[in-house]
Amino acid sequence: MRIIAGEFRSRRLESPKGLDTRPTLDATRESLFNILQGKLEGTTILDLFAGSGSLGLEAISRGAHFAVFCDNSKEAARAVHKNITSLGLDSRTHLMLMDWSKALDELANSNQKFHFIFLDPPYMATYEPVIDKIENLGLLENIGQIILERSVKQTVSLPRSLLLLRTKQYRHTAIDFIGQEAIKDENGNLSGQL
Repeated sequence: MRIIAGEFRSRRLESPKGLDTRPTLDATRESLFNILQGKLEGTTILDLFAGSGSLGLEAISRGAHFAVFCDNSKEAARAVHKNITSLGLDSRTHLMLMDWSKALDELANSNQKFHFIFLDPPYMATYEPVIDKIENLGLLENIGQIILERSVKQTVSLPRSLLLLRTKQYRHTAIDFIGQEAIKDENGNLSGQL
């Protein structure tokens, strides 16, 4: 697995061993970041089910300012740490080895907010508890977005305060862009939508 574009283009990434993680395919990741092109500069990222950290590291490579990585797998955390160190990104990242729910509580207690929260949870039956907790704790910036990777066979129910802004389908995978209602600027243009 490699970083696709930006400052660290073509740099190899370590992947966790075993079947507990499910890395985003390069073609899917490339398409996702093409959609985000021009929106990452100076942003803060949460890669919640980090695996190798490829989504957060790709975002930093393309201009994000800071990324928090969380995974409850020691093998995944080891891979993320190795990738962060090999890219020299210790000062622009934070790694949390813990359950997603506890991590969200800690981030909320430190008043952390994110422009983009990547959710690529492996083998979850439902995503609603994660999305609900993110929203209830106020972890999204004003026009921040949750980017959820899921099987096309699964559906997701959103809290009333969040909208499905866009869905992109790639064979058996769907990526949902979830955010608050779009806001109009002084010229009447919509912001917050992709």
